[in-house]
Amino acid sequence: MSSPPAVLLVRFSSIGDLLLTTPLIRAIRTRHPKARITMVVREDMAETVQHNPRLTEVVTWKRGTGLGPLAATLRQTAWSHRLDLHGSLRSHTLRRLVGGSWSSYSKHRIRRAMLIQSGARRGGALGPVAERYFEAAVGLDVTPDGEPAEFFVTSEAQRAAEAFLQEHRLGVARTLIALAPGAAHATKRWPVEHWSALARRLRTTCDVVVLGGPGDRDMATAIAEAGGDTAASAAGLFTLSGTAALLKRARAMVGGDTGVTHLATAVGTPAVALYGPGVEQFGFFPYQARATVLQRDLPCRPCSPHGGPECPLGHHRCLVEILPEAVANALSSLPR
Repeated sequence: MSSPPAVLLVRFSSIGDLLLTTPLIRAIRTRHPKARITMVVREDMAETVQHNPRLTEVVTWKRGTGLGPLAATLRQTAWSHRLDLHGSLRSHTLRRLVGGSWSSYSKHRIRRAMLIQSGARRGGALGPVAERYFEAAVGLDVTPDGEPAEFFVTSEAQRAAEAFLQEHRLGVARTLIALAPGAAHATKRWPVEHWSALARRLRTTCDVVVLGGPGDRDMATAIAEAGGDTAASAAGLFTLSGTAALLKRARAMVGGDTGVTHLATAVGTPAVALYGPGVEQFGFFPYQARATVLQRDLPCRPCSPHGGPECPLGHHRCLVEILPEAVANALSSLPR
């Protein structure tokens, strides 16, 4: 290329999906050090990438507003590459409004449906999403570097996390374990009684911090209470950066098929990930990370790529049958 590329990336949400774009962002910055790399993200998700020094700028869109003003702003730049990393109706609308040539990646919707309908016997592995994003980077001469996703924790967030841990005397003299019980969809949540049993099991040797958003407070408090004086809930008290800082301080974390699990691996914390409705073939397992995935080999899996409000068969065996003892054993076996 005769001049540094001006690259526009569009991925509105969500936390895990945004984190999985970071290997591509890193590859573009490494291959093109002087490139202008702009990312468009939903305003409430911006914290996922706003401190990433590999990006030149982050442009936000507020949910519920029109795309016209955003498109007008983007049309002011002569982009050499426009990458749609979302592949949604909204991103296609934005593409039309902005104009120019765009590239994207395959979501393999038909093969994904085949995986669900066949109990993962047909459809094949779709490949890690983090690597499939590279399909959109036409002409940028980039390939995956084999490294995990990344999240950049601010010093302010680290200080806030440290103050919380000192206040509750967690991780001072004993190993700190982070638990992240929340999930946007009910079928991705490990039973609360299992979380509480795990907290009781860990309290003899470890300190526990329970993470989550404002909607997870009651559940997180109950789990922390099961852990006794060696556990505390931070649910609803921290932004995403603060949660990342707590994860960075933990020896390991336990979470579900959620963005927080990807956040843990993005700050280098080993993870035990509990997967229910989703399977590895979908491509959303922890990417290039120190992680152990626990899952049940059941004929009803996968039932959904994203989870849902209730188990279609009413039993939720995929997660109910992953027992606290197995999770505790997986934690003790994680690589350091």
